[in-house]
Order: sequence, then structure tokens, then C-alpha cells
Amino acid sequence: MNPYDARTVGALRASGYQTTSVRSELRRNLIARLRDGSPLFPGIVGYDETVVPQIINALLSRHDFILLGLRGQAKSRILRQLQELLDPAIPILAGSEVNDDPFSPISRFGRLLLEDAGDEAPIEWISQDQRYIEKLATPDVTIADMIGDLDPIRAARGGHVLADELTIHFGMLPRANRGVFAINELPDLAGRIQVGLFNVLQEGDVQIKGYPVRLPLDVLMVFTANPEDYTARGKIITPLKDRIGAEIRTHYPHHVDTGVEITRQQAWVDRAGLPILVPSLVSEVVERVAFLARRDKRIDQRSGVSQRMPITVLEAVVSNAERRSLRLGEEEACPRISDIYAALPSITGKLELEYEGELQGAEKIAEELISRAALETFEDRSHHADPDPMLDSVVEYFEEGGALQLASDAAATAVVQGFETVPGLLEAVEACQLADTSGSPGAVAAACELVLEALVGEKRVTRTGDAYARARKERKRPPSGLEGMDGFQGLG
Repeated sequence: MNPYDARTVGALRASGYQTTSVRSELRRNLIARLRDGSPLFPGIVGYDETVVPQIINALLSRHDFILLGLRGQAKSRILRQLQELLDPAIPILAGSEVNDDPFSPISRFGRLLLEDAGDEAPIEWISQDQRYIEKLATPDVTIADMIGDLDPIRAARGGHVLADELTIHFGMLPRANRGVFAINELPDLAGRIQVGLFNVLQEGDVQIKGYPVRLPLDVLMVFTANPEDYTARGKIITPLKDRIGAEIRTHYPHHVDTGVEITRQQAWVDRAGLPILVPSLVSEVVERVAFLARRDKRIDQRSGVSQRMPITVLEAVVSNAERRSLRLGEEEACPRISDIYAALPSITGKLELEYEGELQGAEKIAEELISRAALETFEDRSHHADPDPMLDSVVEYFEEGGALQLASDAAATAVVQGFETVPGLLEAVEACQLADTSGSPGAVAAACELVLEALVGEKRVTRTGDAYARARKERKRPPSGLEGMDGFQGLG
């Protein structure tokens, strides 16, 4: 008989089903995946050689563990994928609030049901997602929320004395019995509540206030925490840390390519109504902004620069290109470097600044990060070529009085026509193979803007758009002809 067809305790016993502890179940299914090469954490990029092996070790050891890392490092996403390592379904006594094992219930409700109905006691099957319980730790969480408390209304309705176990209202932790219980931002949990977790981690049971009962829970406990929270908002008390089996450090992507892959995976880029073409160099510049911000001394590195920043920036960049293309009636939307500047609000809101950074302002710092990111991207992509002769022609054009003014909402074809007037610019793009989509005016425009932004970063030419922006901030009359424009000119 297939155990999943069983609907009573007797039928389940006849099928040969045997209960397994949740830690042994996770270990068994993890071993099976390791043997057949199945992915353990689909969609989690950049942790294959660092974080994932440590999680595997913790699960093989049947340890509780904590993921410790700055914001935006996929900690919660990893924990939520642990449910995929559980069995597809397990049986519980029907109506049990604590997922009672049909063969060995821990609650009074379950024991009475077996005493009254015996092998005819009904069972039901619960799925993986019902066995993963997650709680965001906040200072107002109580022991009653986590463990349980007396329920006088239940006592009155059932005619029970208050000392009866049937009057217990179980908290989230007992309800996670035979599953995984995750607590996000553990340091935010008040110290007295953290003390309530001691028994669960060490002895595997909870003691509910006011009742002389012990519930031997079968639960894997996992946590997340931000190192900044140890001093900013709270801390993990030492006895609790001592009971957690493994402390696993997460991190931001080590390489730009890894960051680009994560961002493209998470960002909402494919949109209905208009084809979206995102040149790889635009994605790279966006990602390098985050990498540079994580090294910038003007930015608080204790808070970190979340991976959510390049994700939201790329989405804003695409939206600006989409808006332009819809207004101009273009057949596709192709972001350019100038669209990254239009996404400044998605950058500035995610930067925690040090004192020096506060003096300069988030917007100025963000603009500098974009310029440096463009320069790094160009240098990385042009190392195989020798674009200097073409770049010298571009600089010479501007130094001799040439200027390039482009409306911020100009069509890609018009922008390319403007770039064609600058000697050596298109040749530099071709020599460095920057336009990775052949024949697309948008990709060519993006590549030309990258070259010019790199020259700005090297201080060989200047952005006239910066002059207009500074004048507008200082409430002065902007340079003639620059309003609504973005352009480049010589340093003189």
C-alpha cells in the first residue's frame, strides 16, 4: 500500500511508513541530491564555493545554524529554499495544531485522539510549504507569540479547568513541530525572548508558561542576522550563540560578472508591450556602481550596499529607456549610459553616508560612482585593443572647439548621427567591440556614450550636462543652449 493513500493511523501503520526526525529527513534528502547532482539552492549565485558548502556541512551534521551577513545577501531566500529538502508530505493527526506524529503525539489533543479512536484515528498530509515557518524578529514579540500561553476563551468554551493542557494556545514554535522554524533578524528579538529559545536548541523542548508540561519538539531552527545589528539595535545573547551549531557568513558578489548575473536574474527587465534590449555594457556599468560604492570611504561600509541597489537601478534604467521609446514611437527600448544618470534616485536612497559623504551629498557621490564605473568598464573591455589613436582624435575634436549636444530624450538614430560627427568615436567603438548587438542604433549609442564617459572619467573631456546641473543647483542662469541637453565639450 502506498503510504500517501492512508487516511487513518491503522492504514498508515499497515503501509510500513516510519517516522523520521526532521533533521534526519533533511540529511537524507540532501545526500540524495548530492549524489545525483541536483541543484541545492536554485537561483542562488556566487555562493557555490563559499556559503553553500558550509550550509551542507551544517545540515549533514544536523545542526541549527545562523546566516550572518549584511543586507541584500540572499539570506532569507536561502532559508526559504530549505523546505525543498523536506519530504513532499508527511502525515499528522487530523486537527493537530502541533503536527502530531500519528504514532507518537506530543500534545494532549493527539494523545486523547489516539486513546479514543485507536487505529481509526484520522490523519492528514501536510506539504513542504506548511512545514516551513518564518518569523521576523521585532522588539514587540512576546513569549506567548513564540511559545504559547493560556487561552481563557478556549477554556470557557470547552468547559476545561485552566490547568488542562487543552486550554493552551500554542505559539509559532510549537506549530513548527516536525518542520523548519526560521527567525529573521535575530538580534532584534528581546533578550528575554531569546532566553526562551534555550531549551529548544539544547534539549529540543519548550515549557509553556503556567503549565507543568514539556513538549519534545522536532524542529530545525535557522536564523539570519546583520552584524551591524549587534551594536545598532540589539545583540544575540552569548548563551544563545553558544547553542547555535554553525555561524555561516554570507557576502556580496566577489566578481562583477557574478553580480551582473544576479542582477539580471532578479531585475524586472522583460516587459510587455515593447521589446527591451539591454546592452551588456550598461548592465556592467550598473553593477560596477555597486562594487565601487562598497569600497568608497564616504559610504558606511558597516551598513553595506545591498544587492538590491543594482537590481532597482537596472529596472529604473530600463524604465527611462522605455519611457523615451514610447514617446518617440521606437520599435525597441535600449538603455544608454545617460539613462543610468536618470536613475539616480534608485542609487541615492540606498547609500548610508559617513560624515564626509554627508558633506558632499548623495547625488554628487552617485554621479561620481557612475562616471568611475563607466571608466572601469571601458578599460576592462578595451584592454585587448589599442583605441588610443581614435580617442586622441575624439579629444582633439573637442579641444579645437567642437561640441556635442544631445537632447536627453533623443531617438537612438538621432543620437548616433550626432556621434558620427565626432572623428574617431565610432572607430573606437568598433575597435573595442563595444556594440555587442550588431545593427542596433541603441546599442551603438550606448557604446559611444560609454567611450565619452570614459574620457570624462579620465578628465580629457567634460560633460556639459554637469555644468547645467551645477548652475541649476546654485540657482544661476545655466549655460546657453544646455537646458534639457546632455553633451560633451573640451576642457577649455
